[in-house]
Amino acid sequence: MSRNTDSLADMADDIRPHEVDEDLEDLALDEDYALNPDFVSNVADALDRGDAERLRELLSALHPADIADLMGFLSADAREELVPHLDPETLSEILSELDSEIREDVLEHVPSATLARAIGEMDSDDAADVVDDLEDDKRAQVLAAMPEMERAAIESTLSYGEETAGRLMQREVVAAPQFWTVGQAIDHFRSGGEELPELFFDIYVVDPAYKPVGAVPVSHLLRSGRQVPLAQIMEPVNEIAIDLDQEEVAYIFDKYHLISAPVVDVGGRLVGQITVDDIVGVIQEEGEEDILALAGVSDAGRDAGVVGIVRSRIPWLMINMVTAAVAASVIGAFQDEIAKLVVLAALYPIVASLGGNAGTQTLAVAVRALANRELSSFNAVRTVLREMGVGLINGAALAAITGTVIFLMFHDLRLTLVFGLALIINLFMASLAGAVVPLVLERSGRDPAVSSSIFVTFVTDFTGFFAFLGLASLILL
Repeated sequence: MSRNTDSLADMADDIRPHEVDEDLEDLALDEDYALNPDFVSNVADALDRGDAERLRELLSALHPADIADLMGFLSADAREELVPHLDPETLSEILSELDSEIREDVLEHVPSATLARAIGEMDSDDAADVVDDLEDDKRAQVLAAMPEMERAAIESTLSYGEETAGRLMQREVVAAPQFWTVGQAIDHFRSGGEELPELFFDIYVVDPAYKPVGAVPVSHLLRSGRQVPLAQIMEPVNEIAIDLDQEEVAYIFDKYHLISAPVVDVGGRLVGQITVDDIVGVIQEEGEEDILALAGVSDAGRDAGVVGIVRSRIPWLMINMVTAAVAASVIGAFQDEIAKLVVLAALYPIVASLGGNAGTQTLAVAVRALANRELSSFNAVRTVLREMGVGLINGAALAAITGTVIFLMFHDLRLTLVFGLALIINLFMASLAGAVVPLVLERSGRDPAVSSSIFVTFVTDFTGFFAFLGLASLILL
């Protein structure tokens, strides 16, 4: 790629999404808000030609989140061309939106001084995430270039465990003593407006020990008279312990329909807040992890290498190979029966396949119920019995339908009976395994989304082969 750093650097202050060309804005995004491939190609061409004016026009049509998405489509070389020409303010808005793998690549090409300024523009939670992605040497340089208070706040946030409330929270909060009136609170917040969080929904009412005793939604504050005490209009709060897992935090937000919540340390003192925009990201992240875990894979990312992907997937494939070999051994045990009646070889895969699909259906429902706290020891027996009933009914229905087809094809009532019974048995076992396996794994402290599918598939394959070929040897041969 050609480099025209000087000319592009002159345009750095102009690369902000405020001067929007409506035609370019229409070109940039499809109706589903995804980036238009033609628009991405135009950006890549502008970078290749070193056309700073065209690059400014294209990027001005994008929201920072769309610029972050754009970087995911660009090659590493193209990102290297683009990054140095983003001003710190725009860079601060983009970094928090980038996928972690791409962000690590981008951070390598940002000078430490520029990065320190960009991080200073970010909320404390986003700033800590970015600093955590830096290599040790560069992290030290960036922190050294930051003001002491900002550096101390980030270092304190990084001291908490990953995926905990301490990492998720932002330290910027709005608090007021319980003896204040509405008027006193409003006057105080207006006089110190620059120090307020960029976005907040509640004013936390605290006692002299700085422990939250309630919260006043901003909407209630604005509707109340100036002389009304905050203690009179405050509402109870759901406090979040600083070491609580982020998945538990998301569950609390969802259950109680929260917009924000105070975070407290081990002594119960207010140390930060978590807002709903952070929880949306957690819910999406946890949902993606569960979906990928059901397939036994991890998020490869758009820039992931072949070796890394292979390492993440091959262990589960090897386990699956072992379970498949055990299930296939059943076929070997009945090879003489299959040789005598070749039609068995054409039918037993159908029984196993239908059982596998039924098991997957039940498994998906069970894992979702566990994740949403809808399935516990209290209703586990009832749930398992329900799924067993569903398996029997589905098995009987499919046996009637497919059995009719088999009878019309082979005109053999005993073969039809064998197939139908095997199908009922396998769908029953599939539903049983799909409900019980994730419960057992969850009870043993394992993630039921990670390995349940392998064990359920083993049960349906083994049962399908054994039931069909075993019944065939008893009834047909």
